[in-house]
Amino acid sequence: MIPIINTVKTMEKPKSFPEQEQSQPGKENAMQPKPEVIRDSYIGSDKLKGKVALISGGDSGIGRSVAVHFAREGAAVAIIYLEETKDAEDTRKMVEKEGGRCLLFKGDLSSFDFCESVVEECVSEFGQLNILVNNAAIQFPKNSAEEISESQFRKTFETNIFPYFYLVKCALKHLGEGDSIINTSSVTAYRGSEHLLDYSSTKGAIVSFTRSLAKMLAPDNIRVNGVAPGPIWTPLIPATFDDVSDFGQDTPMGRAGQPSEVGPSYVFLASEDASYITGQFIHVNGGEIIGS
Repeated sequence: MIPIINTVKTMEKPKSFPEQEQSQPGKENAMQPKPEVIRDSYIGSDKLKGKVALISGGDSGIGRSVAVHFAREGAAVAIIYLEETKDAEDTRKMVEKEGGRCLLFKGDLSSFDFCESVVEECVSEFGQLNILVNNAAIQFPKNSAEEISESQFRKTFETNIFPYFYLVKCALKHLGEGDSIINTSSVTAYRGSEHLLDYSSTKGAIVSFTRSLAKMLAPDNIRVNGVAPGPIWTPLIPATFDDVSDFGQDTPMGRAGQPSEVGPSYVFLASEDASYITGQFIHVNGGEIIGS
């Protein structure tokens, strides 16, 4: 008998983007074209059934994709966002469309008290917490160190790395054996970026934070891993770069990635499929070969 091979046509990914302007943190509902959040062909298989996930920066971009993928895999999710309520509400609708429950928390993650209240409210509502995804970030492209103010440097660190520690510290009392922490770093942590000195520095700190925390929590069987995306089409891009027309074209694959191509990495790391993986990073970057 000749086996039947089913082929699924994937959505064609854009190689160039129209010029557009936004201010930080950026609005997904204003982007052209809209990012692909999840593939229509992605079939959930209850990999995260009965789990509860807390996702920072979950209102848009990679965070939104993670939330929707988790929901399709059976998880309840809570997302934290700064101010883009329209995007956050859209994400909640997407999660609910998948049959999942979704809590929204609006506030500033650089406040430890806010992080603590979010974790406690999430656990109070859902009764548990199994997956923490640290993902929120900002960036301010500058061409020289002289252009980076002291306040900008401090704000980048207070937004991109301090909350990772705050949320972990608050979540650990609720996490148990088999649970998971996933941190979002960046390709810039490994190859650097002449335009993103402070941002790249925080992403490098996240790598070391992840590896050290993984060793600290390994005896408790709480896994800590990360994802280091390359150029992904998210609101942060038109909100921080003047020219996005050729964004991502310098990758070996010749295009930017979509959030839908990053979200499954978080599903894998959060699921039992990754039960013997900790302290590691998945590089979703269009083919750039870098050290691990």
